[in-house]
Amino acid sequence: MPSSPIHTIETAPDGSKAALADATKQFGFLPNLMGELAAAPAALKAYLMLGDLLSQTSLSPAEQQIVLVSASMSNDCHYCVAAHSAGLTMAGMAAHHIEALRAGRPLDDPRLDALRVFTATVVEQRGDIDEEDVRRFIDAGYTQAQVLEVLVGVAMKTLSNYTNHIAATPLDPALQKFAWEPAADRRVATKG
Repeated sequence: MPSSPIHTIETAPDGSKAALADATKQFGFLPNLMGELAAAPAALKAYLMLGDLLSQTSLSPAEQQIVLVSASMSNDCHYCVAAHSAGLTMAGMAAHHIEALRAGRPLDDPRLDALRVFTATVVEQRGDIDEEDVRRFIDAGYTQAQVLEVLVGVAMKTLSNYTNHIAATPLDPALQKFAWEPAADRRVATKG
């Protein structure tokens, strides 16, 4: 059961109303996550700002969504895996890649798989990663700057994944077709 009501534009604190109106225009509906975050205007603004900053990185839209899905899977966030699976579809990612990603299986594109593995490793190791992890990521064609850009996505998902856990955010009807449950082995396959 949610610990707080999911705000609408009408019920949200004044500091959240404009952001909720913008989110409704952007998505065509008001995502429940935004309604949860609206209780604290600073939290909603932080989430939206991180999303805007992630969109300004050198990662492609599909790569950004891979970071967001991989981090969300590592945090067992049902809501965000579904939401960013929709984002992967909108970014034009092939269905077989989306299916493999959501199942925690290696992607058949070595560069994209390196991004999946690196992101999951960062989250699962709480950032305490080895030089070898960074080297594999860079050897796959990424840059040192992109190491830090991945962290922008991880920060964004830490805020939303934890919010969803605390609030038990229900999945929006528009996202039901992307519903996700973790595999029995909840960790993403990060090695080999």
